[in-house]
Amino acid sequence: MRDDHQYPTVMLEAVASQDLWVWHAFCGLAVSQNDINVLQQSPLFLTQRNGTTPNCPFQVNDHLYKRGYYLTDEIYPSWSVFVKSFPYPHIPNEKKFKRQHETARKDVERAFGVLKAKWGILNRPMRSKTVKKIRSIVYTCIILHNMIIKDDGRAIAPVHIQEPPVEPVFDDTAYSELIDEETHWRLKHDLVEHLGRLDLPHLEVSSDDE
Repeated sequence: MRDDHQYPTVMLEAVASQDLWVWHAFCGLAVSQNDINVLQQSPLFLTQRNGTTPNCPFQVNDHLYKRGYYLTDEIYPSWSVFVKSFPYPHIPNEKKFKRQHETARKDVERAFGVLKAKWGILNRPMRSKTVKKIRSIVYTCIILHNMIIKDDGRAIAPVHIQEPPVEPVFDDTAYSELIDEETHWRLKHDLVEHLGRLDLPHLEVSSDDE
């Protein structure tokens, strides 16, 4: 049970991109949960910890970063792979960043909305079903959702290039790198500076927002 819901709920952790493709889904945890509890049990970073994740380094503001990042809200911890917005931005660059961050984060909400609109079973009460059955229904709907996006040609990355097989080897240093707060704050600063240099009129702060 959750305080903000009248009935028992099942949580779904998901990662979606601008094309509404769902890249990761983790559903069906038992007992009372919140975003942090789910994160601690999620397999989202398992491949990074055992050394089997594809390499995706990138450079921003003349700094090289080993891993990609996820846009999250304020409840998530300050890990190197999470980028959070500013709750109370003060300078124009921070306000531009907040607008862009919130716009991009709506992608996952749009993905949920499309899923529920497309598959009516997700809008119906499921109290009579087991958690295992609910999990299977959610995963099936997500798979079909991605298949439709790919078939329609709307996927940003429609072709998956299979990485060469890598033997899983648990890396003790990977976790400490994932939760590194210094990298978290440096990445956020670099993204704010990078975005501030771009000519994006739709993110400019109007006098009403000052």
